[in-house]
Amino acid sequence: MRPEVRYFALDQFAGWDNAIEVVRKMVSQYSSRRILEVGSGANPVLPIDYIQTSGIEYTANDVSEEELMKAHPGYQRLLLDLSCASFPDELKGRYDFIFSRMVNEHIRDGERYYRNIHDMLSPGGITAHWFSTLYALPFLINRLLPDKVTDFLLDTFSPRNRHQHEKFRAYYSWSRGPSPRMIRRFEGIGFKVLRYDGYFGHGYYALRLPWLHKVEMKKMNWLVRHPQPWACSYAHIVLQRPGI
Repeated sequence: MRPEVRYFALDQFAGWDNAIEVVRKMVSQYSSRRILEVGSGANPVLPIDYIQTSGIEYTANDVSEEELMKAHPGYQRLLLDLSCASFPDELKGRYDFIFSRMVNEHIRDGERYYRNIHDMLSPGGITAHWFSTLYALPFLINRLLPDKVTDFLLDTFSPRNRHQHEKFRAYYSWSRGPSPRMIRRFEGIGFKVLRYDGYFGHGYYALRLPWLHKVEMKKMNWLVRHPQPWACSYAHIVLQRPGI
């Protein structure tokens, strides 16, 4: 069966405000009990009260101990780079649902990262990710320019609370729209691609360049009608490790 590939406008992307509800639905849909959130840092998606009352085992992961320590102390914590060359044997097949939100663009080695996730899933387990993709102009600039320049641009066009939402270097390895080539890459690891959505448009011009934001919205609407995977700004993918 071919993967489900769909395209949407920016306002349909669940990588931000709607993440809690969407992740809850997926946990219920796949009857997941052992959950790992990759790169959750200071802001795990599912609230601690929900975790404590639902009976699920929920682990917050990050490469930064400092970021993990900003989160509520009730979360289980895993300090680990999921793109590392090897990981502890006790994590193999450990989780039945692994997900991330706006993390994958920061991974240096996308292939190793997804291979490790495949091995950390139990047979039949699900992994889902929301991420930005390389060839939207703001993300291409973010990839090519020095950190000092991109830090300034972010503070200018999209200011944020840097304590709870720090900016990290982005590499965009394997962070692309739903092209046939990308689908083959995931299948080559051993995943079944259940869903691969592409999203067009971004809001980085809205605050400082409203006229350019209007142009971006017109381009977004045109691309939804005439989709091109390389032109996506964001993507959402759902993969399954086949059962035994």
